[in-house]
Amino acid sequence: MNGDRATARLLWTGLFGVAFGWVEAAVVVYLRRIYYPEGFAFPLRMIDPGLLSVELAREAATLVMLLAVALLAGRGRWGRFGYFLVAFGIWDLVYYAGLAIVLGWPARWSDWDILFLLPIPWVAPVYAPVAIAIGMVVAGGAIARLEAARVRMRADGWTWAAGVAGAATTLYSFMHDIDAGLGRSVPRDYPVGLWLIGLVLFGVAFWRFLSRSQGGAAR
Repeated sequence: MNGDRATARLLWTGLFGVAFGWVEAAVVVYLRRIYYPEGFAFPLRMIDPGLLSVELAREAATLVMLLAVALLAGRGRWGRFGYFLVAFGIWDLVYYAGLAIVLGWPARWSDWDILFLLPIPWVAPVYAPVAIAIGMVVAGGAIARLEAARVRMRADGWTWAAGVAGAATTLYSFMHDIDAGLGRSVPRDYPVGLWLIGLVLFGVAFWRFLSRSQGGAAR
């Protein structure tokens, strides 16, 4: 019974991610038609300050919506985290699929994109967020399944350290090129090594998390 409920919650969470990803792609299609009618490229063009404030608020609302769905779907703190990962990952993957369908962009996985604006602009080749999104869906689905099986999930200090270090390394790889993010230049070489280190740290954190989870009442 719990497995059936988890499957249903995962399906509805995934459906939300698909729909929300398409909405996100539609918004960006409109923005690119306005600001990049000849095709999206760096350096970025600055938009009207009033519209920028609207866009920043929209991105903050995006996080709130993803978090709200996760809070409704999960039962414990780890389950909610798992559903958040699933919703976020599918949302991001469908976003890029939507851009590819409507705009034929990106033409290559190595094409640069502006990923997010908060707290400062993030820029990276498309393959970087896509790979992370796939990992989020896999990890989040596994965590949701553990919750459904009433597995006691816990993370030790090393797990937290690896996860936080992975997040910090990955975010730095996205935010280090401030000039490109602010439209003052084209992006420089992406620090692939740092990004890969971040992925490895995430993998280590997830492996330790799974290895230290044990049967019993879910927490």
